Amino acid sequence: MANTKNSNNNNISYSEKDIQVLSGLEHVRKRPAMYIGDVSSRGLHHLVYEVVDNSIDEALAGFCNKIILTIHKNNSITVEDNGRGIPTGIHPTEKKSALEVVMTQLNAGGKFTRDTYKVSGGLHGVGVSVVNALSEYLEVEVYREEKKYYQKYERGKPVTPVKVIGKVKNKTGTKVTFLPDKEIFKNINFKYETLESRLRELAYLNKDLTIIIRDERNNKEDEFRFKGGLVDFVKYLDEDEKSISGKPIYISGEKENIQVEIALQYNESYNDNIYTYVNNINTHEGGTHLEGFKAALTRTLNNFGLKNGIIKNEKLTLTGDDFREGLTCVMSVKIPEPQFEGQTKTKLGNSEVKGIVQSITGEQLSNFLEENPGVARKIIEKCIRAAEAREAARKARDLVRIKTGLEQNSNLPGKLADCSLNDPSQCELYLVEGDSAGGSAKQGRDRRFQAILPLKGKILNVEKARINKILENEEIKAIISAIGAGLGSSDEFNPDNIRYNKIILMCDADVDGSHIRTLLLTFFYRHMREIIDTGRLYIAQPPLYKIKKGKTELYAYDEDEKEEILKSLKVDKKNIITGETESAGENKVIVSRFKGLGEMNPEQLWITTMNPETRTILQVTNENAAAADKIFRILMGEEVEPRRKFIEQNAKYANIDA
Repeated sequence: MANTKNSNNNNISYSEKDIQVLSGLEHVRKRPAMYIGDVSSRGLHHLVYEVVDNSIDEALAGFCNKIILTIHKNNSITVEDNGRGIPTGIHPTEKKSALEVVMTQLNAGGKFTRDTYKVSGGLHGVGVSVVNALSEYLEVEVYREEKKYYQKYERGKPVTPVKVIGKVKNKTGTKVTFLPDKEIFKNINFKYETLESRLRELAYLNKDLTIIIRDERNNKEDEFRFKGGLVDFVKYLDEDEKSISGKPIYISGEKENIQVEIALQYNESYNDNIYTYVNNINTHEGGTHLEGFKAALTRTLNNFGLKNGIIKNEKLTLTGDDFREGLTCVMSVKIPEPQFEGQTKTKLGNSEVKGIVQSITGEQLSNFLEENPGVARKIIEKCIRAAEAREAARKARDLVRIKTGLEQNSNLPGKLADCSLNDPSQCELYLVEGDSAGGSAKQGRDRRFQAILPLKGKILNVEKARINKILENEEIKAIISAIGAGLGSSDEFNPDNIRYNKIILMCDADVDGSHIRTLLLTFFYRHMREIIDTGRLYIAQPPLYKIKKGKTELYAYDEDEKEEILKSLKVDKKNIITGETESAGENKVIVSRFKGLGEMNPEQLWITTMNPETRTILQVTNENAAAADKIFRILMGEEVEPRRKFIEQNAKYANIDA
């Protein structure tokens, strides 16, 4: 694979002396969650991201323009790039190959010297050594100095020396193949869509970088390369929306070695979607770069509107919320030494970045507005309409705001059965479909830490509604009031006032229940995204079947589990009775299906769905915000054709229980 180098970087050396060692690989296998988050599907896919990040760093340095990821039939992964190739010479202090040092020592690599990588990605910086430690085997090939180097490892330990196994011409780069260890990961099954979404995102963020993903399990392949970078990203996000600002507005600049790149566009929707990245890391919790952008956007649009007589009503004050309605924006900042903070370590803390982003955005956006007065007027007029709707919703907003949090229970919705503990970290709120199920949940819960809020019918589809309509919906008002932090999509939202550590959606396992759950997910995604980003939103998993033999009652959560239980009971098929009955005989097994949560009595609901020791709840995560946003727009938005196309393309993947 030919390597295209950036001529400006040809004098930058990259050799064994650039590899610094900070510590060893202790405890990785014993405590893998410390390094990759967890050992579920999310942690499994994080292994791939760590390897890909190394290749992306080579691209950021100007030495790589192609990355190929392959999913093999046995669920092993290969990542190959055409970068410089990991150095293979003897490390000056470790006295062994720098390649082996990188692959076996935690936090060893070129990222810790500014001369090698001025900017690098990788959220945790744990690197490929952790992937190595958590893999049944890992093989690495390095192409440099016209030689092909090779080494193999098993569970992080070298089983061969670094050796030359061939010659190459006009080729440099690194190829890593690994198989995750089944002793660590119970289910090793890589999801093509998950990896495809992340690689597409990386291709948008790194203009002109070619990224290919191949799946040998079903011969699927996608190739990404975007000449427009962030501009193409915004077009992709907004392709199903009607733009009011024409083509995306592009802003870029550099100050104090900090690079800022922004693409933004206004559409006719009522939501704002701002995606921020630092060194290719999605900063879900925002930070100083987002603060700088918001400040510049509000000030620049407001000044232009006042100066040109577009904003005329002196009694109407436009806020940041108004200036962001209908906005789609992607911001990518490249920083030599980013400082992350926040609960998930995805909030930028560098104080100097705010002023730099604010200055670059304000200057270039102001120039755009002056040069495009027609577009500027359309944008500001939409902002004015948003402000008018917000003013109409002010009284409704006041009704759902809890000023001081926990102690003012008089402001809580009347149908909320609250818990007795006052420590939010210990409390959880169940949003339950229907009064019947809500009644059972109230009786079956642990009153100390579990609160129940029954919901009547389907809430409003917030994707199609402005804020004033949203706050007129009784169920939404009850949810906002119970949570206690205000509306999450507004500047008045205060996460410190969130009254529960877990918010659990509990809906029936049927079509109506799925629809209600989707409406709730849309609300939380659009108007309380911090609940998702901080890991507080969950989905309850009630059982589908009750299996009764004598006095023994067992519960199955899907068809496979039902069959496993019946097999374990060693019951003849002729002795299986379908449907609820009390007189089945000693040798009979009764299999009954729950049609809804309301059919379960309080004890059954507690045992199967609410007891923390026995229940199963699914955490709602936001690993790829751009992909999630697009799906919400398609499924819940105004346009019918994109929704029909999505359903046609994905219907074959749906599990339909008729």
